[in-house]
Amino acid sequence: QVQLVESGGGLVQAGGSLRLSCAASGRTFSSYTMGWFRQAPGKEREFVAAVISNGESTYYADSVKGRFTISRDNAKNTVYLQMNSLKPEDTAVYSCARAAFFGARHAREFSYWGQGTQVTVSS
Repeated sequence: QVQLVESGGGLVQAGGSLRLSCAASGRTFSSYTMGWFRQAPGKEREFVAAVISNGESTYYADSVKGRFTISRDNAKNTVYLQMNSLKPEDTAVYSCARAAFFGARHAREFSYWGQGTQVTVSS
């Protein structure tokens, strides 16, 4: 059984930065692509970014490209999301999940979701 626990969310002013963490249990973390999603009130869950199992390749949603950076530390079973130049439209609950394959972008292609961490960006 895999458990994912996110942390690092909070309230930040527009233009500010936050770093999210997702700690995973289990011995298979380093074998899987990991991703971040977000969901704002009244909106569908949206893909944000993903990183391949060894950390050497990443891909992003166009809305965050150039501002967000995903990374991982397999020794710590943790994936990170560094968020810079935050905008009010980045406000959402951010969740991490394990991908079924590298290149996955749809929620149905991910499993073992965390509970999420709230990010609020004030204008």
